[in-house]
Amino acid sequence: MVKERNVALSAIFTVITFGIYGIYWFVCMTDEALGLSEEKGAGGILAFIFNLITFGLYGWYWAYKMGDRLETAKRKRNIEDGSANNGVLYLILNIIGLSLVTYILIQIELNKFSAKRLTH
Repeated sequence: MVKERNVALSAIFTVITFGIYGIYWFVCMTDEALGLSEEKGAGGILAFIFNLITFGLYGWYWAYKMGDRLETAKRKRNIEDGSANNGVLYLILNIIGLSLVTYILIQIELNKFSAKRLTH
């Protein structure tokens, strides 16, 4: 189940908590995308630990993989929203230091899978 999150508030909380909320957000997004795609892979906490021990390099892989997982989830549910696989975009944003923008874009995609939106 995907929890619809207010993207603006999540970004603001990440900034005002100096990234602490961003860790929680990262873990939640990872777990939700993994569940939606029905793939095997590192869960949120494990992905966060990998990111820590690789000094952020795993985050680049994570960003690309999140695009793949969201695309797989759309395909499995026959959702056609006109958007392409955003893995490369997420990867580039993370490489240039805009991971918060990546989080925002991923959450926007995840919100499309929330129970509230799927029933309307």
